[in-house]
Amino acid sequence: MHTYTFTAFDPTGKLLAEEKWEFASDEEAKRLGEKQVEEKGFTETTHRLVNTAGKLVLFHV
Repeated sequence: MHTYTFTAFDPTGKLLAEEKWEFASDEEAKRLGEKQVEEKGFTETTHRLVNTAGKLVLFHV
């Protein structure tokens, strides 16, 4: 399992959420991460999911 960092921001840049999620791969992180974003209600909020190397896996403005 690999650790990914999820962050969500409001329009002013204020941090709304910062969580560590674990997935087996970047592909799984993208697929299952999108579901978690939806469940947490951040679909239309600026958010990102990055791996430990800093690679963007999900991003929404």
